[in-house]
Amino acid sequence: MWELNQKRQLNQKRQLDQRLQLGPSKLLTAAILSLASLGAVALESDRDQPIYVAADKASINDNTGVTVYTGNVDISQGSMILRGERVELRRDAEGNVDQIISDGAPAYFEQRPAEDQAITVATGDKLDYLVGKQILQIIGDAKVVQAGDEFTGARINYDMNKALVDAFSDSKSDTRVRMVIQPRSNSGS
Repeated sequence: MWELNQKRQLNQKRQLDQRLQLGPSKLLTAAILSLASLGAVALESDRDQPIYVAADKASINDNTGVTVYTGNVDISQGSMILRGERVELRRDAEGNVDQIISDGAPAYFEQRPAEDQAITVATGDKLDYLVGKQILQIIGDAKVVQAGDEFTGARINYDMNKALVDAFSDSKSDTRVRMVIQPRSNSGS
């Protein structure tokens, strides 16, 4: 069933691309405008929550501030959930987590930007989350979804503070930046 939905979505993406025939600059502009509604930052309360980790194995190096979790890793903090086969947490000089790198099958990230907004979901071969800067880099089969809108590319950089998305195609393959924008209802009509 899941594969059938994936094939159907791929066909819909191809049809959308054929109908729109947008150039790269227009596509990126449309993407930025459509994803601007993602909100500036994640829930403020998320930062004050403890980080919970479950994994098959953990390797902690207090000297370097690097902890590596392997095997079906699940990390959560407030509304943020991160999953992967291998996740590396890096701490700054004060001991706070400042970077999370996840490799997965696929690597998975979700977070609610604000109480009144839909959950943002990102998947890719690799996720690099710069916690302090609130920047999520999605590398390889990159995908961001919120409120039914979908944005895909070879690589996506998502700046949560600025609600800015930079997406990139892969020049070595036929992977292009693609979007699906759901219609919004007009409550005033």
